Amino acid sequence: MRQDRQGAPRAPWLVPLVLSVALFMENMDSTVIATSLPAIAADIGTTPVALKLAFTAYFLALAIFIPVSAWLGDRLGPTRVFRMALLVFMLGSLGCAFATSLEGFVLARFLGGMGGAMMTPLARLMLYRVTPRAGLMRATATMTIPAVVAPLMGPLVGGALTTFLGWHWIFLVNLPVGLAGILAVGALIRDVPRAPAHRLDLRGFLLLAVAFSGLMAGLSLVSLPILPLWASLALTLAGLAGGWAYLRHARAHPAPLLDPGICRDPVFRSAITATMVFLIGAGAVPFLLPLMLQLGFGLTAFEAGLITFAGGIGAISAKLVSTQVFASHGFRNPLILAASLSALGLAAKGLLTPQTPHLLIAALLIGGGVLRSLFFTGQQVLAISELAPETVGAALALTTVLRPIATALGVALAGGLLEIGGRSDGLTLDAFHTAFFALALVSACAILPLMRLAASSGHEISGQAIPVRAAP
Repeated sequence: MRQDRQGAPRAPWLVPLVLSVALFMENMDSTVIATSLPAIAADIGTTPVALKLAFTAYFLALAIFIPVSAWLGDRLGPTRVFRMALLVFMLGSLGCAFATSLEGFVLARFLGGMGGAMMTPLARLMLYRVTPRAGLMRATATMTIPAVVAPLMGPLVGGALTTFLGWHWIFLVNLPVGLAGILAVGALIRDVPRAPAHRLDLRGFLLLAVAFSGLMAGLSLVSLPILPLWASLALTLAGLAGGWAYLRHARAHPAPLLDPGICRDPVFRSAITATMVFLIGAGAVPFLLPLMLQLGFGLTAFEAGLITFAGGIGAISAKLVSTQVFASHGFRNPLILAASLSALGLAAKGLLTPQTPHLLIAALLIGGGVLRSLFFTGQQVLAISELAPETVGAALALTTVLRPIATALGVALAGGLLEIGGRSDGLTLDAFHTAFFALALVSACAILPLMRLAASSGHEISGQAIPVRAAP
């Protein structure tokens, strides 16, 4: 397909379809593993709870490499780096499929996360640079459809492949999809315009890597017998020290990779704090629920996938009403209500037993999916609603990195609680119930920063009508 002088393709409708390969693979890979953990653990000689390290490794790679994805694209060319990212992602998938140990599987997941960290940001960057502004909204909507569909299909596809073919296939299916993406991008999207590549903040990158790696690895390993307790605590302290050093560095650097100064805005600070706390609770559900359904209820991976599929239906349903909800009631009150009800839903999962009707569990998951989707949709917009236009990019970069960190911390917390609860009598249903109650308590704390907001916060973007008081 030929392109014009600015690098825009003559048939721009193909661009979002090609780039959507990246979003589909990255979003599918983050959820497809959830229902396969018991089968993977049995084959590589570990426990399902220990496989929380695979979640942590993937999210850690996202957090470390997302901040440098745009810089690499401008330095080496977006198309070239995007194709390299697809290849790295495929190699990670191949490594997972043939892993024979926990260490090998975790390293392969980290490699896949490196590719995923660059695929999604560069796909958005390329779309913005080659699509005419008049067609950008439609192109963006087309490209992001897989980002909604993939998490919905992930647990079901993973459960089906694990039950009927073998867990290795949940990673092998990425190979033909990724290869098709590499060939299509090379043939259809060329000469994407580059922005001038500024000098990389290498010191900041290294400090962030130390901070994220130390915190996430230390907290994930503290309850596992892989390392002595002192070593896990030392890793955690190293992460805290790295984070402190980065904050000092960022204050003095003219263009830090992640700008903590954005948090001076009170609306952004409240929104991102609430999201982090909420994700530490709710973000662990894709790890915890399929394990409970299989190890606690005795269901197959496919049956667990069928049930957890309901949560995705709820998430998509919320997209149909979120705009109207925030336009009518603003951001603060709906977000507080969504966080509160979501916490109650997490606590209710701690009351489920093998005798609970599956339809009732599905209904609970649909409701939880609606509430979580409503919360995340609202907070994404609220966070940037009162920022100056020139600071929105830095704010989006910070939120994009903090989300996987919070999710990984949630998985570490849930896995640690299971590990502690299962030491005496083995991994029982009570251990799962305790973990859900603890996650519910954490998630409920998300309402505290939201209560500091004015009811009218972000009204210019939400469309909320603010009554005008008559002059006395």
